[in-house]
Amino acid sequence: MRLPTHTRLMLILAAWSSVSALVLADEFADYGASLSKRLGLQATALEVAGKRAFVILPAAEKQQTPQPWIMYAPTLPDYPDQHEAWMHRQFVEAGIAVAGIDAGEAYGSPDGCQALSALYQQLVERRDFARQPCLLGRSRGGLWVTNWAVDNPELVAGIAGIYPVFNLQDYPGLANAAPAYHLTESQLQQQLAEFNPVARLQPLIAARTPMFMVHGDVDDVVPLATNSAAVAEKFQSAGAGDCVTIKVIKGQGHNFDESFFKCQELVDFATKQAREGAQP
Repeated sequence: MRLPTHTRLMLILAAWSSVSALVLADEFADYGASLSKRLGLQATALEVAGKRAFVILPAAEKQQTPQPWIMYAPTLPDYPDQHEAWMHRQFVEAGIAVAGIDAGEAYGSPDGCQALSALYQQLVERRDFARQPCLLGRSRGGLWVTNWAVDNPELVAGIAGIYPVFNLQDYPGLANAAPAYHLTESQLQQQLAEFNPVARLQPLIAARTPMFMVHGDVDDVVPLATNSAAVAEKFQSAGAGDCVTIKVIKGQGHNFDESFFKCQELVDFATKQAREGAQP
């Protein structure tokens, strides 16, 4: 007996959906396994708003309710990487979870911030994570976390950065960033005050958001003067200079030196702020 056309189509679609779900599940499982191997820590892959995400939890005896946590960026197929293994191990040993979502090369765009919000909602509303995470941006991850923080200052316990980008003009440059914002280069240039983190810090200044950055003084990819130092100057000019600390690494640029990735002061700052964000 020949089935009606609409029935055949429903069966085909159901079979296709089952195969797609299996492929998606395998992809997420592979991602979790790959990240766990790179960091030497147990990372759990999540699907959040159709995007790949991860969470690294402390051992069961160190978990808390609400769970203090760090929102990390940029989460990409290769990030976080092995250079950050020591740092993330310190966090989980201190009872701090770490999580991130792969928004692609979003460069702090509204799409990227929307992805961070989806991650936040899933962890805070469904998993009893603390309402105020500490944010950690490595390099271009600074664009992600700062623009999200500017939009949500009441949800941020602090911001830490490893040679973080705060200025789209320096990295990735407006021509490269514009597609992520669904703008042309000239349109993005005209709207920099709306989108460039270094130009829109007032909500963080008003909230007196604590910040800690470690940055090399010869960084020619993300120059200190127009990124971390520019942020500090804006806080200082507004009478909130005591909120920002920069550890300047002499003679270092945009590299993998241990002074960046085994920076105890940064780990201590992020741990302290994440714990404070979990207080009632």
